Amino acid sequence: MKVKLHIWRQSKKSTRKDFKQDGKMVCYEVDHVSPDMSFLEMLDVLNEDLIRSGEEPVAFDHDCREGICGSCGVMIDGVAHGPEKGTTTCQLHMRSFQDGAEIYIEPWRASAFPVIRDLVVDRAAFDRVVQSGAYISVNTGAPQDANAIPIPKPDADKAFDAATCIGCGACVASCKNASAMLFVGAKISHFAHLPQGKVEREQRARNLVEQMDEEGFGNCTNQYECEAVCPKEIPIRVIADMNREFLRAKAKEE
Repeated sequence: MKVKLHIWRQSKKSTRKDFKQDGKMVCYEVDHVSPDMSFLEMLDVLNEDLIRSGEEPVAFDHDCREGICGSCGVMIDGVAHGPEKGTTTCQLHMRSFQDGAEIYIEPWRASAFPVIRDLVVDRAAFDRVVQSGAYISVNTGAPQDANAIPIPKPDADKAFDAATCIGCGACVASCKNASAMLFVGAKISHFAHLPQGKVEREQRARNLVEQMDEEGFGNCTNQYECEAVCPKEIPIRVIADMNREFLRAKAKEE
């Protein structure tokens, strides 16, 4: 295969709200691409070519390359993680594209995710949201037998669905308001459906929502773009769970 890549190149961290002043799109051609390569392997081939020619390689995030860590996320032809539903960038293969395709590759675009270099963004805002309360801190005692605390199957399924969130940021990148509500909703919903998480439910909901707002993420306008691009297909209902838990917490304050 041969593909033409239009890649966002940026040499330093974003310092302006007008990101167009920080970098530019640069065109590259790669003519020895196997359809069985993953998208990141194709970028590896491009970087090998660039290094051989004395140019700076394209910086991009990656770690596990198994669809687990979420660090690989980029916008591909305007879609977070690319054209395949429920797939991370590292698990996207070049057979999803036509021979001779022109592919546009950009980093996440959100004020809370400043671009560090090329396709690499700073997602520390997500870390700070998690640190604000997405955990259980009460003493639950010694480990119990697996079936010692009966949990209804519907609740267990909902908790598991939310727990699959890998925090990649595709939901933020795809939303016109850069909303993080699918991510925050997943963290809140995960614990809200488990007995261990109910002790701190009000404090958790308040802390996560307040930290989300402090980081500068936008509001949800119910266009479902986040659900459409989520590589783990987190359901939109977790946002309703978040709103319900937050309203419950505010009502208890009064």
